[in-house]
Amino acid sequence: MAARLNPTAKKLIRQSRNKKDALIPLLQDIQAIYGYVPSEAVDLIAKELSIFPVEIYGILTFYTQFYLTARGRYTIKVCQGTACHVMGGKEILDYLSDKLGIRKGETTPDGMFSLERVACLGCCGMAPVIVVGSDFYGRCSIQKIDELLDKYRSKRAKKVK
Repeated sequence: MAARLNPTAKKLIRQSRNKKDALIPLLQDIQAIYGYVPSEAVDLIAKELSIFPVEIYGILTFYTQFYLTARGRYTIKVCQGTACHVMGGKEILDYLSDKLGIRKGETTPDGMFSLERVACLGCCGMAPVIVVGSDFYGRCSIQKIDELLDKYRSKRAKKVK
């Protein structure tokens, strides 16, 4: 399903007309609105900045901070740095993949979780580490994963009521 650009996004893009040096901050702003950069935004940005869409996609695919598809409400990042890998990070990533029914880079059908493999989170002393949204969890285990997933699912259930 294609995203329709809201007035705020259109205004941001039009304010950047012919300012090619504003491209990365503009893409960050668009992603802050949608959680990813929709193709409709790429098309309008290309038009307003007088550049080809392929140039924008080159940036979007080069920098790992950008997403081209909708992300889950919570992104789960599983560290695969040396310490985390040795302490069970790969097993945690595999378990999450099986439990959620998705592979790294994918989002659950309910839009709740996205799963990512990251090279290093810089928390080696707390290995293995995962991040859910903006919350860090160290010394993780597969047993702890089920509790964490339930915690975030219950947050959603409380907001729905």
